Amino acid sequence: MENIHKKIRNLRLENEMTLKDLAECTGLSVSFLSQVERGTSSLAITSLKKISDAFGMHITYFFNEIENHNYLLKKEERKQFRLEGSDIAYTRLAGQFPERKMEPIMVTVPPNTPYEERYSHPGEEFYFVVEGVLVFRIEGKEYLLNAGDSIHFPSEKLHEWKNPTNDEAVLISVLTPVIF
Repeated sequence: MENIHKKIRNLRLENEMTLKDLAECTGLSVSFLSQVERGTSSLAITSLKKISDAFGMHITYFFNEIENHNYLLKKEERKQFRLEGSDIAYTRLAGQFPERKMEPIMVTVPPNTPYEERYSHPGEEFYFVVEGVLVFRIEGKEYLLNAGDSIHFPSEKLHEWKNPTNDEAVLISVLTPVIF
C-alpha cells in the first residue's frame, strides 16, 4: 500500500497537472493531496476512487502487483488478446513490476488489413517486422517495411498502418507509455 502515494504523484506529473488541478478534478483539498503524495496521510478508498477517476484509470491500477517483481514471462504464460472490433492480435511480452516505462508487445496483423484508424498520443513507438510486410503512414508519408526492417517515431505524430499483402505480418513493438 505504501507505493500508492508514489503512483499518484507520478500520474499527476505525467499528466502535467498541479496539485490545484488535481484538487479541482477530485473535490479534495490541495493540502490533503499534498499529504497523500508525501505519504503522510492515509487515504480512504472513496478518495482514491476520485483520484483514479480524475486520471481515467481503474482503481485497481493502484493495487495490482504493487510488490510483485515478475521479470520473466515464459512463452507458455503469454496470452493473446484483441481489442473490440479488431482482427489484430496482441501478445504482451512484458515482465511485471511497479512503474514500468515500456510496453513490449507482439502484434499479428491479418492479411489485407486496410488503414483503419489514425492515432496520435504521447510517447514513442518502435516496431520490428519479424515476418510479412507492413506499411506505416506517419504524418501522411508512407514507409514500406519488410521482414527485418524497423521503424521508431514519436507517437504524437499522426500515424496508422496497413498490411497490403495476402500474408499475415508479425511485429515486435515497444511503446511508451505503458498501456496494457
